[in-house]
Amino acid sequence: MKSFNICVIGGCGHVGLPLSIQLANHGNNVYIYDIDKQAIKLVKNGIMPFREEGAEPILKSVLKKKKLKLFSDAKVIRQNEIVILIVGTPVDEFLNPRIMDLLKLISQYLHYMTDKQLLILRSTVYPGISRKIYNIIQESGKDIDVAFCPERIAEGHAIKELVELPQIVSSFTERGLNKAKQVFSTLTKDIVELEPEEAELAKLFTNAWRYIKFATANQFFIIANEYKLNYARIYNAMTHNYPRAKDLPTPGFAGGPCLLKDTMQLSAFNNNNFMLGHIAMLINEGLPNYIVQHLEKRYELNKLKVGILGMAFKANSDDKRSSLSYKLRKILQFKCSQVYCSDPFIKEKDFIDEKTLIAMSDLIILGVPHSQYKDLDLKGKPLVDIWDFFKGGFVI
Repeated sequence: MKSFNICVIGGCGHVGLPLSIQLANHGNNVYIYDIDKQAIKLVKNGIMPFREEGAEPILKSVLKKKKLKLFSDAKVIRQNEIVILIVGTPVDEFLNPRIMDLLKLISQYLHYMTDKQLLILRSTVYPGISRKIYNIIQESGKDIDVAFCPERIAEGHAIKELVELPQIVSSFTERGLNKAKQVFSTLTKDIVELEPEEAELAKLFTNAWRYIKFATANQFFIIANEYKLNYARIYNAMTHNYPRAKDLPTPGFAGGPCLLKDTMQLSAFNNNNFMLGHIAMLINEGLPNYIVQHLEKRYELNKLKVGILGMAFKANSDDKRSSLSYKLRKILQFKCSQVYCSDPFIKEKDFIDEKTLIAMSDLIILGVPHSQYKDLDLKGKPLVDIWDFFKGGFVI
């Protein structure tokens, strides 16, 4: 099987680093370019800068074999036949896509690119951006192919999923498509070909679908809770040995760097005509407020010390980006006498350990169900656990 010399721009991040590691592990020569010098230092020493299951042993192996090298100088881009860009379309404070930011970045890196290279766009982009980038490169006079091959991994499980899940590939030229297929065939034989615009929408549809499913679960919880019914029991009845309901997730905070952002990008693409997406946003983003409003009916919050157990955006992760636990904290800080926070994977100066949080809190809210919380002794403290992680079936 053919191997490639590959430069991964943004290769020390949650998407880029697992991909770099697995590409190197499957025989390619991978050169990471990143501006985060602290992350580069850690990775060079075989240390993952974030939690990623199974990554560190493979990282150490590919470093030892010299299949993975790291650089903070963009000149390394010139040395590779494949360039993978791990930078998506950011959104502004109004959740509109900041398209020009990405296009400016492309113009900056184009200076280092050479004829016959393939540029693979890996992160989510606003629909049509791949074609704009291809046109910009064509207008520059350089003979460079452009492919859009979206990542679809679950953060924390990328090492496993990169070789188990199908890879979507698309390009504007036959040469680019064939080369993109060859690159990702080093990871898996399951390749799905699309047109670039189809691939862009496939990625956005996937994340919006997940976000809507979480909103459905949260809406069901809210309905049951309004009638003082135990949603955990209802959920178990719906999903027990019943395959048509197995894809219904449990309720809980739906945060993170992708789902809301991509849902809003899809809405912007469709002239803000995406009612399901907007409703999902209102439900998911409104859940912290809903919890606090109902607690106010039962407790004099201004007299209580409240602890939030878990601040990451999802279980067993150290990623706090767009975590709704932080939104919950902001709301509670206006309502309570004191708010304590704890997370075993996130280090912040005002965080305390979980045992201290339990001891000092009058009321505990489970922000995210880290698996290591299972054996915690909550000392009989009042608990809000919409995940039903502790199997208490608590009704707010």
